[in-house]
Amino acid sequence: MVTLRAPGLLALLAVPGLFTPFPAWWLGAAAGLVALLVAVDLLVAGAVGDLRGTRAGDRQVRVGSTGTVRLTLTNHGVRAVQGRVRDAWVPSAGARTTPSAAEPVIVDPGASVELVTELSPTRRGDRPAVRVTVRSYGPFGLGFRQTTTGQSRRITPPWTLRVLPPFHSRRFLPEKLSRLRIIDGQVVARGRGQGTEFDSLREYVVGDDVRSIDWRASARAEHVMVKNWRPERDRRVLCVLDTGRTSAARVGDQPRLDAAIDAALLLAAVAAHAGDRVDLLAVDTAVRASVSTGSHRTLLPTLVDAMATLEPVLSETDFGRVVSEVFHLARRQALVVLFTTLEPGALGEGLMPVLPQLLARHRVVVASVRDPTLDTLAAGRGSLGAVYTAAAAEQALAARDRVGAALTRYGVQVVEAPPELFASAVTDTYLDLKAAGRL
Repeated sequence: MVTLRAPGLLALLAVPGLFTPFPAWWLGAAAGLVALLVAVDLLVAGAVGDLRGTRAGDRQVRVGSTGTVRLTLTNHGVRAVQGRVRDAWVPSAGARTTPSAAEPVIVDPGASVELVTELSPTRRGDRPAVRVTVRSYGPFGLGFRQTTTGQSRRITPPWTLRVLPPFHSRRFLPEKLSRLRIIDGQVVARGRGQGTEFDSLREYVVGDDVRSIDWRASARAEHVMVKNWRPERDRRVLCVLDTGRTSAARVGDQPRLDAAIDAALLLAAVAAHAGDRVDLLAVDTAVRASVSTGSHRTLLPTLVDAMATLEPVLSETDFGRVVSEVFHLARRQALVVLFTTLEPGALGEGLMPVLPQLLARHRVVVASVRDPTLDTLAAGRGSLGAVYTAAAAEQALAARDRVGAALTRYGVQVVEAPPELFASAVTDTYLDLKAAGRL
């Protein structure tokens, strides 16, 4: 291939020929000279097919953070390769070549060169490297060799960067853990009740419930001993993410599914500190993720990795499939937190018929992100069009309220909050149930 230098050089050589008696001959000679120089460049330029690439660097990064991936090209040929390298990624990976990588490179025979690419992804999920393209110039810079599709495929080392959810609700974690410690203390002071188990023995003080006195322990000790109780540990919390069509709707500046993922992470972190077991299920017409965690130490990394690649599916969620998968994953009584939307069509026709089966064995919480745009539209009265829009928004809000009321009559606890408070509201509901001993 020919660079822009070749026609520029030809024009420069052709200008003097305009003042000679034979301009056509001069132009032909100039064109022949430029063609000869281009042919020399193409023959002398290093063979791009002799390059081989390897990668090293970050495998995971959170949305909003920056990772680096190093590309090492090794020349297995007999001629040096002098030119430019382009390491292409998918657009959402946010690839940015460092200044050193943007400069021309020289790879001598048997030598290697390292190029660094900074990645600032804008979306979660797997972001693969696409193609490495190398352009090798000759000594005059008039001609170059460039990798073909097959050569690029051989040169490009496979690499996938997994982009994890950002976990914005982490800022609520200290507050929720503090409340959890308060709940533990309140349950001990209140005495035995539903959802508690024996913790320890201590001496009786004025004000203790006499029903908590352990007479056998008191007979062996010098003082009257009472039993301490604490909230039961190792309870089951199952987070169910609806990845059907309704999860693709955008609420604020993010999809509904992303808000559910953020809330599930905060709930899982608090429940793990409370000693409960947290599982995850993502379902639409098929199971997209199923995680049964065994260790609290690996809980969050496992959940984050499983939810990183979830994407909404443009089909109606099969709630019959959801219920059967819940029964398969949680055979004993559990708190099932279903992250979905209060849409009459989706829940009225899909969830309501199978809800009694689910409630017969588990306690159910339905969590939905409330779209603040509807409230804004419902308050509009500035023009005739705004009034009609407000009427439509009020109708949508009324339909959601009817669905919420129907779920409440079934015994389901409904949580609805705007995106910025959604994760906090879901976790508060879990803590309220914990404090009431209803888990």
